Amino acid sequence: MNIINKIVTWGDSHHPKELDYLRIVLGLILIWKGVEFSLNLHAFSNLMRASNLGFAASISLIAHLIIVFHIIGGLLIALGTYTRVFCLLNIPILITAVLFVNPNPEVLKPYAEFWLSVVVLIGLVCFLIEGNGKLSVEYQKEQSV
Repeated sequence: MNIINKIVTWGDSHHPKELDYLRIVLGLILIWKGVEFSLNLHAFSNLMRASNLGFAASISLIAHLIIVFHIIGGLLIALGTYTRVFCLLNIPILITAVLFVNPNPEVLKPYAEFWLSVVVLIGLVCFLIEGNGKLSVEYQKEQSV
């Protein structure tokens, strides 16, 4: 637990304001992908079945959880509240997307989903360490107390 407190303290004290804008964009990207998945649920479920991850019986439940984590997590990450929690919840989803779902022969094309997944994964790891920043709901709440 001591190492987690050290990471939180370091992230809070070394947070440039420009990273807050990137956190907001990361949250908006997660919301966008969650909405896109929900609008194309059948195609999303087929994509997950085709990845052969071995949990075909619960594809629908997992697809809905991914959509919820992306939309609610993206909203809270963009607002700057519970950032580390929802980054931690979304990291396994993005690791799975990068390693199992997105790799295909077209991975080197400039607009492949693989690269978006990699960038979002890097952003989630960054904000898992860095935290909210000064442009966040939690920071404003701390300042008013």
